[in-house]
Amino acid sequence: MPTVSTPTPTPDPILDTQIFWERYQTPIIATVAVVLLGILIFGGYTLYQTQREDSAAQLLASARTADQYQEVVSRYPRARAAGSASLLLAAEQRKLQKFTEANATLQAFIDRDSKHHLVSTAKMSLAANLDAMARSDEALETYRRVAAEHPRSYNAPLAMLAQVPLLKAQGRPEEARRVCETILTQYRDSYAAMEASRLLKSLPVAAAAATPAPAGQAAPAGQAAPAGQAASAGQVPPAPATETAPASPPSDAAEGAPAAAEPTP
Repeated sequence: MPTVSTPTPTPDPILDTQIFWERYQTPIIATVAVVLLGILIFGGYTLYQTQREDSAAQLLASARTADQYQEVVSRYPRARAAGSASLLLAAEQRKLQKFTEANATLQAFIDRDSKHHLVSTAKMSLAANLDAMARSDEALETYRRVAAEHPRSYNAPLAMLAQVPLLKAQGRPEEARRVCETILTQYRDSYAAMEASRLLKSLPVAAAAATPAPAGQAAPAGQAAPAGQAASAGQVPPAPATETAPASPPSDAAEGAPAAAEPTP
């Protein structure tokens, strides 16, 4: 008996699309809405930040006094212009010999925005203020941290260079010499290398160790011969000559007396 073959239904793309849309329209709409909302939020935040940066830059451009620099920092603490305002404010405080206040301003900026490109400059100013306050040990340590924590910064060789006069003043010329040699090795094409070469020539040279006198050369008068310098083999040092007292002249009583007989051996 012959079998009857049933025809395979042809898929309808339009119908499949309608079915897919009817099934997933809610998640699709929600996903698109979330993406659009994220774009709007990001665009709005970027626009807000740009406006704040422009406002901070304009306010900094018109600032001339310490109070005006402080206003920039207070109104726009996260703006890039706030870093420049902090450095300028600290410089004004330093002019008035207010080193403690200047360091507080610099440290607040470092703590607030540790990724700012002017952080290494702030640390250099902080170290200079410590040096002006006769706190050379703290200044030296701050310069060392700048060179270690910001090796690729333009301030790194300058921080190393600033260590040299401090070490020299503390009577540590060998450490100052090593710092100069490190600058010449790591930053040979910089201004700091030329300055390090000049400072290196001004450092005192270490005293050479005393060398022993060559064999056969007598020791200077008043000094004993070096230990271990023995007489040559087969030679005996001559005995020191002894001075004999001059014979006293014969007395008058002994004149005319016969000479005493010499004893026989």
